[in-house]
Amino acid sequence: MAGYFFIRMKKLLLLPLIFGGVVWLTSCNRGEQSRREQTIVSGTVAVMADETLMPVMEEEVAVFEHLYDRTDVNLSFGHENQIVGKLLNREVEVVVLTRPLTEKEHKFFEARQFEPRVYRFATDAVALVVSRETADSTIAVDDMEQALKGGKLPEPFSRLVFDNANSSTIRFLREIAGVDSLPTEGVYALKSNLDVLRYVSETPNTIGVVGLSWLARPDGETREFIAGLKVMAVRGKAGGPAGSGYFKPTQSNLADSLYALSRPVYIVNAEPKKSLGMGFAAFLTGESGQRVILKAGLLPDSLPPREIIIR
Repeated sequence: MAGYFFIRMKKLLLLPLIFGGVVWLTSCNRGEQSRREQTIVSGTVAVMADETLMPVMEEEVAVFEHLYDRTDVNLSFGHENQIVGKLLNREVEVVVLTRPLTEKEHKFFEARQFEPRVYRFATDAVALVVSRETADSTIAVDDMEQALKGGKLPEPFSRLVFDNANSSTIRFLREIAGVDSLPTEGVYALKSNLDVLRYVSETPNTIGVVGLSWLARPDGETREFIAGLKVMAVRGKAGGPAGSGYFKPTQSNLADSLYALSRPVYIVNAEPKKSLGMGFAAFLTGESGQRVILKAGLLPDSLPPREIIIR
């Protein structure tokens, strides 16, 4: 009888612990379910961005996830052709590009009876860098065109290096030069923007082509290479503001259209319904996202207001 009483008391004592454990597990499951619920301010979304924008996009995602703690942005990077291919194949539905969709790409979506939402949120620049040991740090767009058409760069420059053979920077400069392919000599493609910074810092008389945000907000490893570099000033075509002198890719020069190698930045949202991709796009184009752009050295699409208190 005593044994039965002991066992019964033991069960009664364990019941609160078991019940508490069940409640805790249920609460955790509900919390996880709430976190995963797909809305414009919660859930998960895969975003693929141009590798030339890596530093600024990593910062944008970090701020977004901090402000909206029930979100999880799976950010990855690639070259432009790769990103567009994945977008059209539905492997990713939210992408960040340095150009709008082409007419052919729009027709691809029209065949599905669907129109992706495209928002411009920044102005970037294709920056040109040279080693600090290089005497000259100016160049004209006309000289770049000549090199891309198979001619020689002006002295003392001997080669031009890009981040990737399929990158947005190559596409951008090919469009300016009006060529479909790069010459076999004098122009080389590496693997990434970081590779370009490393190579140019070690190789005098070489011009490197990178995205501006790699220079404006460098991390530890990048900062080491940038210390050995100079940013070139570029003269644009005659007749326009950028052709009136040599200008560097500063925010003020981008705002005044003085830097010849500027380009827009877009987020393309091809999600079939309203979800976290829409929330992330709204963040990028809103005040918080635009402030990140401003601090990253690019030009925001809408300058955040500054409040001045006069006492």
